[in-house]
Amino acid sequence: MPSEPHRRARRRLPLEWLGILPFAIFAFLFLILPTLRIVTGAFQSPEGGFTFQNLLDLNTASIRNAYWTSIKLSLITAALGCAVGFAMAAAVVFGGLPKGVRSPLLTFSGVASNFAGVPLAFAFIATLGPAGLVTLWLKTEFGINLRAMGFNLLSFWGLVVTYLFFQIPLMILIIIPALDGLKKEWREAAAVLGATATQYWRMVALPILFPSLLGTFALLFANAFGAVATAFALTGPQLNIVPIKLFAQIRGDVLGNPNLGYALAFGMILITVCANTLYIWLRVRSERWLK
Repeated sequence: MPSEPHRRARRRLPLEWLGILPFAIFAFLFLILPTLRIVTGAFQSPEGGFTFQNLLDLNTASIRNAYWTSIKLSLITAALGCAVGFAMAAAVVFGGLPKGVRSPLLTFSGVASNFAGVPLAFAFIATLGPAGLVTLWLKTEFGINLRAMGFNLLSFWGLVVTYLFFQIPLMILIIIPALDGLKKEWREAAAVLGATATQYWRMVALPILFPSLLGTFALLFANAFGAVATAFALTGPQLNIVPIKLFAQIRGDVLGNPNLGYALAFGMILITVCANTLYIWLRVRSERWLK
């Protein structure tokens, strides 16, 4: 017969799980159910039957170009975000900057990493657009014409600059804890053995940080690959990337094909799942090293 403590533990268990019930409901309604609808819709014909035609229709020049443009955009912004964010994080942790810099930087990074969509697009158009404040200031004060130099915010490279606004802060937030995990004893031991600062970073610090760097790169790639609101608000339908092409298929006009849109979304899910799985696996390896 179960003892009284065991009976009390069984009675408390539902109450202990009750705290995560709102999150579970939210995830089920807005993450799991839509994902299942996308997967099933990718293999359905307009009449509701099973078909592979939607996936076969992805093998067109326009859709292949959209996937390649999205992958290229994600790779470039992830690489630049990692490089710039790592340099800023290393300057804060090891560069001897005032301690008061770290807290505002982390606060700003927390806000900026989630600042996207229409507000971000409007902010960049008002700043670096054809009639933006910085664009006009550079032209009137220094005679620098960004448009004449080939820069156009409403283009692929303009989207790269815009995406860096949230890619760099996300890199800072993730990599600073990894940099904090580098033990001072490792640097001191390397110095005792005659290693220079460059040799320490090349032979000790970077190999230890490599899983974190590669994992964060994968996360930034997935973050950029799935962004749609910022790209659509900034460039409209003129830029051929997968999120915009997906939006065109499922928005409900007469030229749209919702099932092809589901197939596009299914391909995006596969790519982002691979990137996030790589990030989680590498993060676990990095945490094991840093312990």
